[in-house]
Amino acid sequence: MPRSIITLTSDFGLKDPYVAEMKAVILSISPDVTIVDVTHEIEKFNIRMGAFVLASAVPYFPKNAIHVAVVDPGVGTRRRMLLVQMPQGFLIGPDNGILALAAKRQGMKAVHEITNRKLMMPNVSSTFHGRDIFAPAAAHLANGTPPAKFGSRTPRIVSPQFAKIIKRKDTLVGEVIHVDGFGNIITNIGKNDLEPLNIKNTVKVTLGNTELKLKFCKTYAEAEIGSPIALIGSHDFLEIALNQGNAAKRLKTKIGDTTALCRP
Repeated sequence: MPRSIITLTSDFGLKDPYVAEMKAVILSISPDVTIVDVTHEIEKFNIRMGAFVLASAVPYFPKNAIHVAVVDPGVGTRRRMLLVQMPQGFLIGPDNGILALAAKRQGMKAVHEITNRKLMMPNVSSTFHGRDIFAPAAAHLANGTPPAKFGSRTPRIVSPQFAKIIKRKDTLVGEVIHVDGFGNIITNIGKNDLEPLNIKNTVKVTLGNTELKLKFCKTYAEAEIGSPIALIGSHDFLEIALNQGNAAKRLKTKIGDTTALCRP
């Protein structure tokens, strides 16, 4: 029988003991699991960035992997704590939007609130639910505890603006969700969202107040060096990029900017 996989995504960094404490709790409950660090370098309190990174990584893990995501500026408040069952695996984290992109892209079979105190640490801190609630939940799930044991089902999860696409006639309206280390502008508009528009060689994109008519490419190198292009990136999101250049700097684009797309 293959070992269970638990992934961790957080804004904790590695200077403090927080990540080690989460791993210690997981291994104390489920010593045979494999723990994979997706990243602990999410920008502090940046739920949008955490959601993007989580949604990008989740599809590449084996079936039934358990993904714990903790970017939780509302820790200790009345925000809910969720276990999301997807066709290919599970998400665990606060109901503040960090799970929304991955859940939307992978699909949801069931969502349970995590309320069963027996499946938490004996003493739950009001400031560290990653260690005292989410880590033990993942470990118990890896040990075979059914999702229904964690708490009652709920029909919804928080879906923030960055997880939504608005369709207006032949136009899609979303937003910039991430700027990667190359300066590529990554939007929340996915490959599947684009298909009904039947875009061929060019596309009209509005970034904030900047309107562009761009070549729609398959690779960065299809454009001349320094030329802006649109393409579907490796995580199936629409990107605006410069071949061997920084699109975000050139176009003065920042995360959260409105993005509209249509055929020219």
